[in-house]
Formats: sequence, structure tokens, C-alpha cells
Amino acid sequence: MNSPAETRVPANQISVRRQATASIAVVGNPNSGKSTLFNRLTGLRQRIGNYPGVTVEKHIGLLKAGDDSYELVDLPGTHGLSAHSFEERIAIDVIFGRVEGMSAPDGILCVVDASNLYQSLYLAVQLRELGLPMAVALTMTDAAEAEGIAVNVEKLSERLGVPVYPVVATSGRGIDKLRQGIVELAGAAAVAQPSSYPALADAAAELAGDVSPLKRVEFERLLVDGPNEVNGALVASLGGDAETRIASAQASVFGDAPPLAAEARTRYAWVREALDEIQQQGSAVTSLRTRILDFLNRPVPGTIGLFLVMLIVFQAVFAWATPLMDLIDGAAAALGAAVVGALGENAMSSLIADGVIAGVGSVVIFLPQIIILFLFIILLEDSGYLARAAYLMDRAMRSVGLSGQSIIPMISSFACAVPGIMATRVIPNRRDRIATILAAPFMTCSARLPVYALLIAAFVPRQKVGILNLQGLVLFGLYMFGIVMGVLTALLIRKTALRGPKPPFALMLPEFRRPNIRTVLIQLLGRARVFLYRAGTVIFAVVVVVWGLTYFPRADLDGFIVAEQQRAETTLEGEALDAALVDIENRAAAMQLEQSALGRAGKFVEPVFEPLGWDWRVSAAVIAGFPAREVVVAVLGTVYAVGDEADEATLSGRLKASTWPDGRPVFTLPMVVGLLIFYAMCLQCAATLAVIRRETNTWRWPVFAWGYMTALGYVGALLANQFL
Repeated sequence: MNSPAETRVPANQISVRRQATASIAVVGNPNSGKSTLFNRLTGLRQRIGNYPGVTVEKHIGLLKAGDDSYELVDLPGTHGLSAHSFEERIAIDVIFGRVEGMSAPDGILCVVDASNLYQSLYLAVQLRELGLPMAVALTMTDAAEAEGIAVNVEKLSERLGVPVYPVVATSGRGIDKLRQGIVELAGAAAVAQPSSYPALADAAAELAGDVSPLKRVEFERLLVDGPNEVNGALVASLGGDAETRIASAQASVFGDAPPLAAEARTRYAWVREALDEIQQQGSAVTSLRTRILDFLNRPVPGTIGLFLVMLIVFQAVFAWATPLMDLIDGAAAALGAAVVGALGENAMSSLIADGVIAGVGSVVIFLPQIIILFLFIILLEDSGYLARAAYLMDRAMRSVGLSGQSIIPMISSFACAVPGIMATRVIPNRRDRIATILAAPFMTCSARLPVYALLIAAFVPRQKVGILNLQGLVLFGLYMFGIVMGVLTALLIRKTALRGPKPPFALMLPEFRRPNIRTVLIQLLGRARVFLYRAGTVIFAVVVVVWGLTYFPRADLDGFIVAEQQRAETTLEGEALDAALVDIENRAAAMQLEQSALGRAGKFVEPVFEPLGWDWRVSAAVIAGFPAREVVVAVLGTVYAVGDEADEATLSGRLKASTWPDGRPVFTLPMVVGLLIFYAMCLQCAATLAVIRRETNTWRWPVFAWGYMTALGYVGALLANQFL
């Protein structure tokens, strides 16, 4: 069993408080309007980060009231005080003060969904027994009214023993009274509340001795959940006969019934009794909207609707972002050209233009895809559709070791693995999240398309296979190959390194609601900040390193360039002369690349890749493509003296004519098939590695993903070249 020190969350998992009068934990069910309310209360006075050591985001904001400020901590959504996911554990650890160096919050703002009181009050009943000052924010009151639900706020406050503030977070109705209530909450004294499960409370108090309500409730969780790594400190405090005492207390309270089920029955009985006084349900409102929701929850229409939604998301991320990405790319190129024009051709101008500006551009160019993807995800989540997507796809995804919540990140990765991996935050289970992260890079992203287009156009014949085009079939096959490899990887990793019990998949299907634009924009801004700051620093450093490898050491090409230019000027004129001068520049760039550290590295590793059929030029292009596979075509254009604007039309002839020193062609059909397999499987993207590091908070998983996928790519290319 873990020692008490091992069961505590490190102190740096919560950032140091600002000068705040009090710290208030904002707690509620998922989809209860908690985050919308948090954003309404704090606005832009909030910061987003990760709890170090985990992938769970922390949201801390300041509520201003006169000269005072109150720190609000938006905890991950939880259905109760027993954790079924890592996010729920973080929330519960903060509530109980199990964060080293930090006490329990000074008060609790419990968010209760007025349109779903039966579910929401279960958590509220548990929280009120902690003995901490508490207030209830009754959200979704407009939705409840629309559904014919009337809530007696005074009776609800009387039943819970805490003040209740009805609000509509999307419009701001009731927010001013809630702000004043939070000020009063921060200065309120703790009030002991009667337990909704007296037998459990008595057994926990006897087991723990004379303790505070907070500690008593913590012992209640020990009796319900049993000894585990989270409550190891409590078990240790009971002495050597702890397990016997715990088992005896459990038997006296629960008998032979499962503790969690027994608690649910008892507390929900309290909730049902309270609802008879608190809530009146109108008879109307099983209207057209309700019938549409019921229809969309059915497997066949729901799945069809899901794929239509995903088609729109996929089209948006893939196509709508292209103009903005082209604009950013063009702006970076123009800025680089301006720098070179101002400083001349030298090392400093090349560092700024090709290193710094290109490095920043290679980060910012992902931003349109990030923003568009997360715009859709936030809209789908706030509207309640994301929960339905997970529900509909859960059975199919669980058969391959993933969860239903993996479907959106996997599909999003066809445009780019970076936003796809960031989208795994919607997956609560850590094992499922990491398995999805490791599978996502196999999806054929847009960065692979230039390589596929070049090789397919050059080496796959333009012919029909029935009514289909052979080149199109090959491209489709590469997409399907990536899907199969990603699914097999997820299945393998869940059976080995991430093996463990499949968590229960239980979620409440929320009503469809209109997303709040203010909340959407705040969350979108936070995502963009995190991406640019965290991923951008790593990508920028890698691109600058690649620039140095291609720029140094410098080859002495001045004599060659002058002689060739003079020869061309004496024999040619007009467009022919212009083309010849461009060709001279391209050949000089190819000679410089051959003499550079990257070219020498290509020649050095050539024996390693020779079994794959690659010469030093292909090897150098592949090495340069490890930070970002998009540069491969440009590097091939340089090494084959075509230039930076290389594409399948200009490069095909040079590739077909490329030979080994003994005259054998380099680009044979087996070699090309192997190269396609390599690019389908290999992880060549510094952005993806940086984001995996950011999402898993360790270098272990990105290093594993890089090594695993590179090994698969190498073996696949080797088998293709040797046996086709």
C-alpha cells in the first residue's frame, strides 16, 4: 500500500494564489453549465494551465468585488465524491485538501442544473455535509422553464440548508445576486448539516474518532470506495488492524450490498423525497423538440447524423483553414524575402528569414486548424452533442480498445494530428486518452499529401481499374492503411503497456442547448494561447536547428556561379537566359546542401537506409523531414536542383532519372512502395511530438511514439523493397 506521502498530490499541482480574500471551489456535474458560469463570473481574469504530472487542465479566475478579489477554482466535472476518472480524482483531492501545501477551499459554489435536479442534487447533498461554507448556483433555469419545470427556490434552500441563487449564465440573469452571494459565502462560518445517510455518517465518525465534518466525510469515502491508493493516508492512520475495522464498519452499514450501490439508493431516496416539495413538472412540453431528441438518440439515425456532423467538421478543418494557412505562409515568405532584401545574402539574414521567421511561421500556420477544430468541439460540447457522439460510437470503439470519446480526435487527425491530439482532452480516462494519442498520428494528415502526390503521380500509372482511377485507389489505400495501423496500435497498447480494466462508461445525455458565444470565445482564446506558447517553443527550436544543419558549413560556390552565369549570358538571351540563371541557382543550392551538415548526415546514414533502396539524397530529405514532413518535397527539389517550388510536375522527371553510381535507378517500384509505407507510418512532425509531450506531461510517450512508428516505417519499407 502506498505511504501517506505517496497518496498526496504534489504542491505544485495548484498554482500559488494571488492576493485573494478567499478561495472558492466551483463544483458541479459535467454539462451543468459550470464552465459557462465560471467564465461569466471571471471573464478574462483567468489563467489556464495543466496540473503538473497530469493532463488535467486547471482553470483559476478572479472575481472582483470592490477592493476585494476572490479566487474561483473551476474544478473538473464530477458526479459525486467517488472518483471514476482521473479528472474526478483531481476535483475530489482539491475539495478534501489532499494537495500538499494547500488546505481545503474556504468555500464551495455548487452548480446545480435546474433542468436535471435529480442528478445534480446527488452531488449537492454530498457536498453540503463537508461542513464548508457553501452556496448553490441554480443554472439552466430558462431551460427548466421551457420544459415546464417549476423549482421552488426557497424550499430547495431550506432542504439543503444553504443559500440558492437562480441564474442564467448565458444571458447574465441573476449573476449580480450570485456575486454578492459569493462575497457573503467567503466570510461565512461553517455550518454542520445533517447527513442524508445517517448510518454511514455514524460509522465513519466512530471509525475516525472526534473529527471535523470534512474529515468524517473523507472516512465515509473510505468506507464506500474501500482502501485504495487515494486514501492510503487514512488507512495508515487507523493502525495495524485497519482492514479489519474497515470491513466491520462496511458490513454494519451496507451488509452484503455493494457499498457504492447502497449509498446511491439511500441518497437518491433523499433526493426523490425532497423533489416532491421542490419541483413541479409540467405536463406539456414533450413536444417536437423532445421527439427529435429521442429520434437522434436511436442507433441508426443518430449514427448517420454523427457522420454528417463529422463530415462538416472534417471539411472545415481540412478546407476552410487552407486560405488562412496560405495567407500566413505567404506573409512569412514575404517577410523573409524583405529581411533578405534589407540585409543582403548572409548568415544573419538567412538565420532570421529561414530560421526565426520560418520557425515562427511553421508554428502559427497550424493556428487556423486549431481554432476551427476547437470552435466546433466547444460548440458541440456546449450544445450537448458531444456526449451523444461518444454514446453512439462507444460500442464500436471499445472493441478496439478505445472509447466512444475517441472518435472526434481520430477523425480530426486526418487534417492534422496536432489539433486531433489536443482534442483528446474530451476523454476522461487516462488510458483511453493516451491510446488515442498514440493512434492519432497514423491518420493520414494533410502534411503527408504532398509526398503522396509526388510519388503517386510519378510512379503509379494513370489507368482505370473498372470505373475507378488507379492513382486514386492507391491514395485511398494509404488512408485505409493508416486507419488500420492506428486501430491496431491502440488495441496493442491497451493490451500491453496500458492494460487495465475498462472503466464504466456512464454519462448523462444533456439537453440540446444554444452555446454561449462569450464562453466559446474565452475558451477558444485559451486554447490558442496554450498551443502557441507550449508547442511553439519546441517547434521553433527544432526548425532553427534544421536551418543550421542546411546552412553550415558553407561551400565555396562563388567561382562556379560566376562562371556559369557568364557562359549563359554569352550564349542565351530572353526567357532562355532567365531559365538558365534559375537553373544555376538551383544547382548551386543542391551543391551547398550536399556539402552541408545535413548532406553529410545523409551520406553518413546512407548505409543504414541502403537496404530500403535509398541513396544519400533521399536519406537527407527524410532526415530533414523528421521535424516537419512538409519540407521533404522542398528538400528533394533542392537536392535534385529543381528549387524550392518543387512539385510533382517538375520533380517527376528528375526522380525517374536518378541513379546509383553504377547506373541502377534509385526510384524503383519496390523502393517507391516502401517509401510510401514509411511515410504512412513514420512520425515526422516536431509539432506532433511537442503536443504529445504537452498533453501527456512527459517525454516518455513522444519518445516511444517516435521510436515505435519509425521502426514500423523502416521495417515496412525494408520488406517492400526486398520482397516486391
